[in-house]
Amino acid sequence: MKYFVTGGAGFIGSNMTDRLLSEPENEVVVYDNFSTGRREFLTEATRNPRFTLIEGDTLNLERLTKSMEGCDFVFHFAANADVRMGLEHPKKDLEQNTIATFNVLEAMRANGIKRIGFSSTGSVYGEAEVIPTPEDAPFPVQTSLYAASKLACEGLLAAYAEGYDFKVYIFRFVSLLGERYTHGHVFDFCKSLKKDPKHLHILGNGRQRKSYIYIKDCLEAILTVVRNCDEKVNIYNLGTDDYCEVNDSVGWISEKLGVSPKLTYAGGERGWIGDNPFIYLDTKKVRSLGWETKYTIRDGVEKTVEWLTENEWVFNVRD
Repeated sequence: MKYFVTGGAGFIGSNMTDRLLSEPENEVVVYDNFSTGRREFLTEATRNPRFTLIEGDTLNLERLTKSMEGCDFVFHFAANADVRMGLEHPKKDLEQNTIATFNVLEAMRANGIKRIGFSSTGSVYGEAEVIPTPEDAPFPVQTSLYAASKLACEGLLAAYAEGYDFKVYIFRFVSLLGERYTHGHVFDFCKSLKKDPKHLHILGNGRQRKSYIYIKDCLEAILTVVRNCDEKVNIYNLGTDDYCEVNDSVGWISEKLGVSPKLTYAGGERGWIGDNPFIYLDTKKVRSLGWETKYTIRDGVEKTVEWLTENEWVFNVRD
C-alpha cells in the first residue's frame, strides 16, 4: 500500500509515517510545507528507501495533484491547529483547513484515489449537552473557528463519499499527547516552568476537565478503523475512557520536572473564547472493533514531559 500523508512532518503525521513504514509492505509519501512541521521529525523516515518527501502546500492544487500520483490512500493531517488564536486570523482556518481539504479531495479525484483518513476534532460538538459525547450527539452552536472549519471539512468529505464513491474515515480526536508534541497546555506549561520554575500562570480556573489520548494509542485506533470498516462515511471518536482537570496535569508535570511552582489563575471556567470547559468523548464505537488504550492520561502527560525535556530545542522554534 502506498500512503500519501499531508502534514507528514507534524506531530501526528510524522508519527503515523513511522508507524506505516514499520510494516515492510508499505510506502509513504509525505507532503508538507514546513510551516509548523519539523524536518527533524522525519529523521528516521528519511533513512527508509520506501519513503519520499515532497515539500509543498495543500493550497497549491497543481503541485498537490502531481505529488499524489500513484498513491492508494490519503491521510490528511495538514491543518491550522491554533485554536486559541483563531479569532486573530479567521481566514487561516478557512484556507488551511477547509479549502485545503477541498484541494486534497480534488487531487484524489484527479488521481483516482478513493480512500482518505481525516483528522477532525472533538471540538465539533461545541459545549455538548451529552457527556460522554457519542458520535451521533446533536451539534450545538459552534464555539471556535477551528471547529467550524473542521465541521465544514467533514461535510465536504461526506459529500464526496456520496457523489464520487469515496470511502472516508473521519476521526474526532480529543487532544493528543506524546513524542513530537509541540503545542497545547503541556508544551506551554513546560516552557513556562523552564523559564521560571517557581511560578505558573494558568488560563481559566484550572478546573477545566479534558480528555487526552497518547499518540501511539491514537495511531492504533486509526489503523483499526481503516482496516476494519468499509462504509462510505466512517466517523469515530478517539480518546481515553477518562478525563482529568487542568490542575491534575499541572501536578503531574510539576512532579515530573521536580518543581513546586506557585500557581496563579486568570479566572473563569474557560481559558479563552472557544475553550470548552468539559471535553469527554464516548469511545464505545471504536472499542467495539477490539481497540483498547494501553496508556492512561497521566502516562501520556509524563511521556510528553520526558520528550520535551530531552528535546528542549522545540521551545526555541516557536519563539
